Amino acid sequence: MNIAFTATIIFACLFGAVLLGRSLRRLLPEHHLGADTKDTVKLAMGLVATMAALLLGLLVSSAKGSFETVRSGVIQMSAKAEFLDRVLAEYGPEAAEARARYRDLVGDIVHRLWPEEANKPADLTPNAPTAHTVYLAIQHLSPQDDVQRNLKAQATSLAVELGQLRSLLAAESVSSISMPMLTVVIFWLFVIFLSFSLLAPPNATATIALLVSTLSVAGAIFLILELDHPFGGLIRISSQPMLNALKQFVN
Repeated sequence: MNIAFTATIIFACLFGAVLLGRSLRRLLPEHHLGADTKDTVKLAMGLVATMAALLLGLLVSSAKGSFETVRSGVIQMSAKAEFLDRVLAEYGPEAAEARARYRDLVGDIVHRLWPEEANKPADLTPNAPTAHTVYLAIQHLSPQDDVQRNLKAQATSLAVELGQLRSLLAAESVSSISMPMLTVVIFWLFVIFLSFSLLAPPNATATIALLVSTLSVAGAIFLILELDHPFGGLIRISSQPMLNALKQFVN
């Protein structure tokens, strides 16, 4: 989904409602624009606006919750990635091959989730063959004493947990925004701006105010959609935790 294009379409639809209301106002008989009619329309649109605000709040909560969940997963993965390298370093020179392959795996994860090319989307699919190679390299370690046996067990456990977190990030890439709910909200907003335009005086000040309002609403929906795509767009999860983990790898 091109989020900027979607937000632009929404803005065009809402401002189109304003222009449509301007046109309909000129066609309506004068008694349809009386004080009693305006009061009735204001009451009805107040109810619709309240429901639209509630649904927008739900969409914000859903997108923000999904964003924070993924961000927490990235931080956990960064911490466990650094700790696993330390465990392999403590194991000794025998784990050098496993550590080398593991570092390549972590570098591949960073490259997939945060590609250097600005227009390239994040690849949330886990690199299963490389991850399997690292896991087998850890399993092939032959402990010589209790310390190495404990370190191997810790390394195995951390490798499994990292694999689970990586798979969880891929599973959480599914959109948390309900498209039927978003469609209903946009329709309600269209009706609201249409009614506002019908009741507003036909002057430039009122038109500019409605234009700014439609732009603000479209911007809010843009931010909601951005939060729903945590590895792309303007609002994205920082790669700094993973980069810091790579820098902290024991030499």
